[in-house]
Amino acid sequence: MANDISILSLFLAALMFLIPIGFSFYFKLFMTKDIIISGIRMFVQLFLVGVFLKYIFQLDNFMLNILWLFLMLIVAAFSILSNIEFNKKLFLPPIIASLFLVVAFVGIYFNYFIIGLKDIFQAKYFIPIGGMLLGNSLKGNIIGLDNFYKNISKQEKKYFYKLSLGATRYEALLPFIRKSIKISSKPTLATMATIGIVSLPGMMTGQILSGESPMNAIKYQIAITIAILVTRMLGIVLTLLFTIPIAFDEYGVLKKDVFGN
Repeated sequence: MANDISILSLFLAALMFLIPIGFSFYFKLFMTKDIIISGIRMFVQLFLVGVFLKYIFQLDNFMLNILWLFLMLIVAAFSILSNIEFNKKLFLPPIIASLFLVVAFVGIYFNYFIIGLKDIFQAKYFIPIGGMLLGNSLKGNIIGLDNFYKNISKQEKKYFYKLSLGATRYEALLPFIRKSIKISSKPTLATMATIGIVSLPGMMTGQILSGESPMNAIKYQIAITIAILVTRMLGIVLTLLFTIPIAFDEYGVLKKDVFGN
């Protein structure tokens, strides 16, 4: 069992914020406000989540678990759009749909076939694993969507040239889609290639600290890492599939209201 971290220990951990704040001042990064606000939000959100999860795990109610997942989905979708500054009204519904399908498919598959749960919606598995998959799908979507639509905008002439030669919209967009999927997946592939040698992942470290055997923690980590890669790739593919029809007009031209709030 891991040693408990006291309030004093957390305060000492918070003191490490002085290093990035110091860099912000020294290099004139103007990030001090962002660092402080992000730190405060992290503390408040995690403590509130800790309180809520304690009761959610105790109740272990199917509807409550689903509602919690939907709350995470909505927050994740808004987070994606706020990071890439796309039209929220246009992109919010397809992104929520994409995230839901990905997390539901991979999460249910993972809980039923890999862990072997009889109750695949058991709170202590369903919520943490769903959150882990959702967080990685979020990161993949931010990188992939931003790359795809900004490249289309910058290389419109190349895209229109292919259309003028008789290519379908899908054929003209395919090089951009390929690049978006690759750039979205590369961080996970890089992690997979160096996992265990360069770094010990958070899930594996947490299990070992909580008293789990290293071999069991390793097996869980292998399974979740594969699930994360699938989530990233499937997430960006579905999001592009759902957003392309609403982001382009009937002539295959990228709509002007794609960017901005």
